[in-house]
Amino acid sequence: MTGVSDITMTSSQDIDSAPETPPTKQWTVHIEVRLQPRATARFETIRGRIFDWIHSFDRINLASTLEGWEDVPELASSVERVVVSESSCPSHSLHISEMALQIHVYQPADTDSFEEFTNSTGTREDDDETMAASVCELPNRGWEGLWDSLIYADDIKMKLLDYIHATLVFSDANVDFNLVSWNRVVLLHGPPGTGKTSLCRALAQKLSIRLSHRYTQARLLEINSHSLFSKWFSESGKLVQRLFSSITELVEEEDTFLVVLIDEVESLTAARAGAMAGTEPSDGLRVVNALLTQLDKLKHRKNVLIMSTSNLVKAIDSAFVDRADIVQYVDLPSREAVYEILRTCLCEIVVRGIVAPISVPTLKQAQMYELSALASTDHRLASSVLDSREKSKNVALRLLSLAAQCRTQGMSGRALRRLPVLALARYIGIGHLTVPSNAAPAANGTRKLSTGADVDVWLDGMEKVVKEQAKEHERLI
Repeated sequence: MTGVSDITMTSSQDIDSAPETPPTKQWTVHIEVRLQPRATARFETIRGRIFDWIHSFDRINLASTLEGWEDVPELASSVERVVVSESSCPSHSLHISEMALQIHVYQPADTDSFEEFTNSTGTREDDDETMAASVCELPNRGWEGLWDSLIYADDIKMKLLDYIHATLVFSDANVDFNLVSWNRVVLLHGPPGTGKTSLCRALAQKLSIRLSHRYTQARLLEINSHSLFSKWFSESGKLVQRLFSSITELVEEEDTFLVVLIDEVESLTAARAGAMAGTEPSDGLRVVNALLTQLDKLKHRKNVLIMSTSNLVKAIDSAFVDRADIVQYVDLPSREAVYEILRTCLCEIVVRGIVAPISVPTLKQAQMYELSALASTDHRLASSVLDSREKSKNVALRLLSLAAQCRTQGMSGRALRRLPVLALARYIGIGHLTVPSNAAPAANGTRKLSTGADVDVWLDGMEKVVKEQAKEHERLI
């Protein structure tokens, strides 16, 4: 959803006499404004106040959280957070004149309320009552921060946002489907634990915010693929048709944007070649045919997006893969991505008081330390002999070394984010952490630790966990 537009600054009255001036590039910059749960201010009012307030700045950092809006009374009473989203602009900051601002005001739901669809046909007393799908209202407070927590080596997230924007441009222009065709289907595939399902949910959350000016409601419908297979022969295809009839009813509401997530899509789209050869049941063939038929019907609806994930892409029917506008491989994190994941984990437990206060350098800072001739060759210097700057450098170098070990082992993002928990449980011990028994809980219900373990203790613990898991992995081979 980013773009560049050219604006000519020369006045039309002086066009004959004024010299030609180069156009000023304007980058689309998205500002996301989250309202407080009980705020009653009109979205348009908040959007206008934010627009005026932002124009009091000369430059703004991209991918940052803005501060200072608390000084504006109307904003202080309603706003909870103001964030400048990431952009395709190569600069880290832009002058206000270089920005084409898009301000998105939203108020996420506090509850995880959702509606369930069962696979029961209602024609038999012993029908299964397995949940076939669930519908969640968006944006949802439970998924706040999920988008930012997902870190990939390439620009997968921006690629997906740009794809949605492209489909909307073509739909708004009423492009003839017979000449230019798209299916609004995305397939993410790759090893387990790389964040494919989380990315789909995060994208749905992001779209509910970005498209709030077009759609008053947004929903995510997650299909339980395994539940769509009936124990009654020939019923599975009917279950798929029944579910997609419910989806069509949701899409009929033109002011609602619907994201349909089919997790482990290979369960529904096993290759029909197997059925033809007699190695797969013919009921599975009916499921594939029913799903493809329903997808073809939905592609003409501009308020729906089909997201699918798979760990076994070779098992998916080629006709489904061909319908996917984007087939994106989601790989295990690179060394650089591993560093960022571990850094965000470490920063979080520092903020929560579990680790003693320490500044954890960004990836670029860490890479500079690594290349610097002044960087110490001994990454295990005692904390007592290091000042705060040198200690941060030491943390960065050790974290880079740990990231390389994790990458060598092929650890997934899911495995990386549980390293702090395993380190505490196995090697650090809760004795390093103390929670005063009489400490009053904070506003969010948490109790502040009186002391946090030194960062070197945590790094030692995580390194030991990685080595231990390497040995366990060798025993599995």
